[in-house]
Amino acid sequence: MKHVLEFEKPVIELRDKIDELKRLTENSEMDLSDEIVKLEKRLENLETDVYDRMQPWDRVQMARHPERPTTLDYIEHLFSGFLELHGDRLYGDDEAIVSGIAKYKGKPVTVIGHQRGKDTKENIRRNFGMPHPEGYRKALRLMKQAEKFNRPIITFIDTKGAYPGKAAEERGQSEAIARNLLEMGGITVPIICVVIGEGGSGGALGLGIGDRIFMLENSTYSVISPEGAASILWKDSAYAQKAAESMKITSYDLERLGIVDSVIPEIRGGAHRDIAAQANHIDEVISNALEELLALDESQLLEGRFNKYKNIGEYTHLDL
Repeated sequence: MKHVLEFEKPVIELRDKIDELKRLTENSEMDLSDEIVKLEKRLENLETDVYDRMQPWDRVQMARHPERPTTLDYIEHLFSGFLELHGDRLYGDDEAIVSGIAKYKGKPVTVIGHQRGKDTKENIRRNFGMPHPEGYRKALRLMKQAEKFNRPIITFIDTKGAYPGKAAEERGQSEAIARNLLEMGGITVPIICVVIGEGGSGGALGLGIGDRIFMLENSTYSVISPEGAASILWKDSAYAQKAAESMKITSYDLERLGIVDSVIPEIRGGAHRDIAAQANHIDEVISNALEELLALDESQLLEGRFNKYKNIGEYTHLDL
């Protein structure tokens, strides 16, 4: 059963009506072609009204869509010969992060990404895409390996946040994320980061320090969830929609603020409508970015990465 978001119900209902009329035409002698053409024109206008004018909370809902493509979905479409590697060599393996080596257009790369499940059973196995510290340490192990063998790194970000449970804290969750931030700042191979769903707080940042950061149109990137922000600001998570508008967490907001380099257009109605077509949009952006970054020597790469983060935001120096 397909999942329908509240704001897109009129579109889905009209689309289903058109499909029903097409089935009637195929299975009987009734000619409903004129009616179908009228409804398809109406659908086109309705999709423009709904999807081209999405509000921040609509994009939050789309980023969380249960059918939204995951890291493994994009790996299947973008890379060949993917070999997943497991474990952090310290504690164990964390299935909330997948990592491995693959070929991209015939060249070896390292691919790392958050991974949530497609159903309840898989979500439990992957801890709903919320990594433990061993997940971030596994990612760092693969990044260091990529650096050793001169392989570019491509990360996919899609997590509500790092797992906040007692066991994760006991094993050094904060240190593991902080270590990744430190090390990724100095990795001597290109790093390209793509936010494909939710980019939640430090859990996202643990894979998010790169030379280029891209966001899918209907993804989000924020220091806290809208519900969490609403609970702090207004003492009521019911104000999540208001918080989403205030926090500037959508791809276009973050592009305008200089946090991300560019927005990757999505298939109208969401990336889940056509994963292959969506992967093509991502492919174009990654290909262009890699071409630019591979032309730089090590010092140019690191200087560019340093300046990228140095120039984010505004600050004033005060002489005290």
